[in-house]
Amino acid sequence: MADLQNGGHFVKQSHNNSKCLNHSKKSAPSTPSKAVNFSENPDGEKHREKYLTAKYGAHQMALIRKRLKVEMWMFDQLQELQESQTESSNEVDIDLDEVLDIEDENHRKKFICDILMNTKSSQEKLNNFVEELLERVKTL
Repeated sequence: MADLQNGGHFVKQSHNNSKCLNHSKKSAPSTPSKAVNFSENPDGEKHREKYLTAKYGAHQMALIRKRLKVEMWMFDQLQELQESQTESSNEVDIDLDEVLDIEDENHRKKFICDILMNTKSSQEKLNNFVEELLERVKTL
């Protein structure tokens, strides 16, 4: 005997060599089927990417937003400082974690200035950027 699934119900068919009756019996399902049949893309919908999301507490989300705001500001300012330079090899990247790991503010300032040393922007713009960045880092 073979079990075939037909519309969510299992139907038993016998493969007997003896004469078969011309009518088939469908038994009422005593238990629902545990098999689930999904059709492949029924309406031609696009395949959706699956993302894992995490739920953070309100305080943690506020810290994440604050950090992201500082990083986006820093990225925009670095882009403005780099506008005059066309070579991508002169691209500057400041790791905010490294800045935060430095305890002394003077060492932080020196660290940032060393990274920006090859930038061709005016010294006034660089100093303004460094001072503003240090102020924003204090809030984190």
